[in-house]
Amino acid sequence: MSKAVEMKKEVVAEITEKLQNSSAAILVDYRGLKVEEVTELRNKFREAGVEYKVYKNTLMRRAAENVGMKELAEGLVGPNAIAFGYDDPVAPARIAKEFAKDHKKLDLRIGVVEGAFYGEEQLKELADVPSREALIAKLLGSLKAPISNFAYLAKAIADKKEAEGQE
Repeated sequence: MSKAVEMKKEVVAEITEKLQNSSAAILVDYRGLKVEEVTELRNKFREAGVEYKVYKNTLMRRAAENVGMKELAEGLVGPNAIAFGYDDPVAPARIAKEFAKDHKKLDLRIGVVEGAFYGEEQLKELADVPSREALIAKLLGSLKAPISNFAYLAKAIADKKEAEGQE
């Protein structure tokens, strides 16, 4: 009996550590998904550096309470899986939402992203935010556009003057 209690304490400590170290923790309802579909979802998460786990709700609840995530603890009802995002805080929600488009049985539940609690609808809105890399690329494209346009304009003026000089 005490061995079981020790194992549970270790799992709670593991979940607590993951909640503290992750930038996002998203709960999803996976009921109705086939094994192949769950494997596909795990692979998509893994490719993005997101950890996907299934724990007992009582253990997750204790860990969430340990780190002060009361809303997350209260939302642990029914079968849940949790996705921990470490590098990109939006990645777990984005991947889950994208996966749910083709697999209607997967539902985003609730989550904590960078310390802020999000409900289901808020997570879906958050999932639409582009990744950090995409935002940086857009910014660089915006900064590059005026310079490129100026270069094209300068070249056109030079070509026009050269053409006038040849006549």
